[in-house]
Amino acid sequence: MTLRPFHLAVTVNDLDAARRFYGEVIGCEEGRCSPRWVDFNLYGHQFVVHLDEDKAQREASNPVDGHGVPVPHFGIVLTMADWQTLANRLRALDTRFVMEPTIRFAGQAGEQATMFFRDPAGNALEFKAFADDAMLFAKD
Repeated sequence: MTLRPFHLAVTVNDLDAARRFYGEVIGCEEGRCSPRWVDFNLYGHQFVVHLDEDKAQREASNPVDGHGVPVPHFGIVLTMADWQTLANRLRALDTRFVMEPTIRFAGQAGEQATMFFRDPAGNALEFKAFADDAMLFAKD
């Protein structure tokens, strides 16, 4: 099966802040837009932010590998090189991480580079990479 781009839409409480974050911080190209939503190219996937002025920030988490992982969250599995480039970019922009860029599950099936952070509306994002993409769904 050929992997197809996904479509994901989330709510934000400030479109200008979302444009700055996804455009300038993450580096996404902006697509179509209206006064209430904006499309972004998120590493080849269609990502849309929709305005909800009443959006409340939620900060729930579940323990995974000794860390509080924010839920819900979304993100992209990048190549290791792209992951490192993004991590460096985020550090240079003084991004506040929920989980600093790190290696999780070291020496186990599913070993991965990962980082978590939030957008200005509180949406949690995880960007990860595997030295070997075959480990994406690997079990011990």
